[in-house]
Amino acid sequence: MSVQQNSAATLQGHVFPTELGPCMVRVQPRTRGLSAASGTPEVYLHGAAGSWTTFQALLSGMPLSGTPANDRVLIDLPGWGESTRGARLERFSIEAMARAVNGVLNALGYRRWNLVGHSMGGFLALHMAAAWPEQTASVAAISATTFSVSDACRAPLPGLYKFPSFTGMLLAMRSMAALGPAGTALVRTIATTRLMRPLMSPFFADPATIPPAVFRDLGDDARPASFSAAARAAADYDFSRWRGILCPVLAIRGDSDVFTPEPDLARLAIMVPHTRLATIPYCGHFAHIEQPEQVQQLLHELWSR
Repeated sequence: MSVQQNSAATLQGHVFPTELGPCMVRVQPRTRGLSAASGTPEVYLHGAAGSWTTFQALLSGMPLSGTPANDRVLIDLPGWGESTRGARLERFSIEAMARAVNGVLNALGYRRWNLVGHSMGGFLALHMAAAWPEQTASVAAISATTFSVSDACRAPLPGLYKFPSFTGMLLAMRSMAALGPAGTALVRTIATTRLMRPLMSPFFADPATIPPAVFRDLGDDARPASFSAAARAAADYDFSRWRGILCPVLAIRGDSDVFTPEPDLARLAIMVPHTRLATIPYCGHFAHIEQPEQVQQLLHELWSR
């Protein structure tokens, strides 16, 4: 493990080896006079089109006193963000990614955690809750991409009719991945142009209100090969495992979210009865960017329970 000091005084950077390659982690210590193992951290897991930075709008409005004695752990999953170099995508699976996160948390000294996952990160958080039920205190899944995404990944051609927004993005990412580094560079170039806003419009309820920097950051975070690997893993996933989840689950979606259909959350609530469903109005797939205050309130209510 190597340790780095982030420019922000409260963020400590760590790099851990995992079976999927190096994993960059940032920790914001919130405990005072306690060992890491005595606290229950908030662990943030990004989606397949992001990195830890997608949570910045959410965290900037959450005071350090909001949940006393809890650290924040912000992870760039292997294959994304600063964990891209050396990633072993040929070994990628939901199980392998979960083992990597579990190993990182154990290496940091934590024995129990609250998981906050967006999109693919929500999928991963639910898997971790099923795999380590005694260690997972709660799950907040923000626009988790689950049943419909898995179906589209398994059968993209029917998905173009049934689930066009995601399937179109999947096929575009696969095409960019086939181009190698040139594909990634192309996505980043597009992100600096006016084309990015209409291309990303399915993600947001009102794209016109989203600052250009958000689109540029999403373009910088794009990892077509990693996205494609995640899609292959989702296609073969056995969702019956989630019946073993014991902790409280909060499942959030925006009312305009085309990537997390309402029936998916209803199916999740049947499979995991102690799930609370929440739909945020005037919001798309990135609730923590479009409506961070409402997400903060929902998280506070979950952790207060």
